[in-house]
Amino acid sequence: MGIARTGQKLFTGFHVWVYRTTGGRIGRRIGSIENVLLTTTGRRTGQARTTPLTATIDDGRVVLVASNGGAPRHPDWYLNLVAHPEVTVQRGADVQRMAARTAGPEERAVLWPRVVSTYKGYEGYQRRAPREIPIVICEPTP
Repeated sequence: MGIARTGQKLFTGFHVWVYRTTGGRIGRRIGSIENVLLTTTGRRTGQARTTPLTATIDDGRVVLVASNGGAPRHPDWYLNLVAHPEVTVQRGADVQRMAARTAGPEERAVLWPRVVSTYKGYEGYQRRAPREIPIVICEPTP
């Protein structure tokens, strides 16, 4: 594992720890951007994997962008939720079980401008990425 990837894992782990320890009082917002903690089940390991992500809230749904910073491959958290769509999402101190799914083309067309208004960097990521960046919709489960 390279130094950059190790540094990213350390930062992510610290962000998750601070967010959970403070019930989201620290780490939930960076400026006007809301962050959530997404917990997926590892597709190979079966272990819980938690990732802090920028979220757009849309009528009770949590909308996530599988940008991976514009990298050529999908992020691991996205591959995990495709394999196991039952996830948990923590917003502040609230932890909720949700069902995750990839937005279809029509939904993506509606949601893309909304997620870009949340974080303008997604436009540049899409220009760099040799793939269409998926949008994930997480909806509460009963």
